[in-house]
Parts: sequence; C-alpha cells; structure tokens
Amino acid sequence: MFALIAPSSAVPTGKSLFYGYVVHVSMDNLKVYDPRNHQTLSFMILPKFDRIFSGDGKTTYQMKDVKRDRYVKVYYDQSVMGMRHADTIYVLNQWNQIKRRE
Repeated sequence: MFALIAPSSAVPTGKSLFYGYVVHVSMDNLKVYDPRNHQTLSFMILPKFDRIFSGDGKTTYQMKDVKRDRYVKVYYDQSVMGMRHADTIYVLNQWNQIKRRE
C-alpha cells in the first residue's frame, strides 16, 4: 500500500486534505483510515451532498459508489459548528490514480 502526499499548494484555500480507505459510510457520515500514519477521521456528509468525482475530476459518482475499502481523497473543512465535513470526495485507487467504475 502506497499513498502519495499532495503538496500543500494543491489544497484549495481554506480546505484540508485527507487520503485513506473508507472504513464506514452512511447517509450522514464518512469515516476514512490513513494507513500511513494510522489515523482515522470522520466527516459529516451534509444533505444533498453530490461532490464525488474520479481522480481526474471528469467522472462524477453518487454517494452509493463510495463503499468500504475504496481509496479516497477528501477535501474538508470545519466551518459548520467546528465539525469536520466533506466538501469534495475523489475516488482513487491506492496509487492515487483514477478508480474505474466496476
């Protein structure tokens, strides 16, 4: 398992970035594990969330396509009552490449 770190300049202003494997997903919560530093973060999923893309941003996904053990890149912030929430999710493979639909 390899994970590449994106340079901090690649993170949109005011957003944080987290890479890892999905360990839990529900209608309002996403939990992602980063095997590099053994850290797990939870993200709130706001109602009508629809910002899920392939690694190159050309293909859109639905929330039902985000499943356990999928490798993802999550842009998030904590501006809603100090709670972490996902702004954009990119579905990748473990080499930070585009995850093709199955």
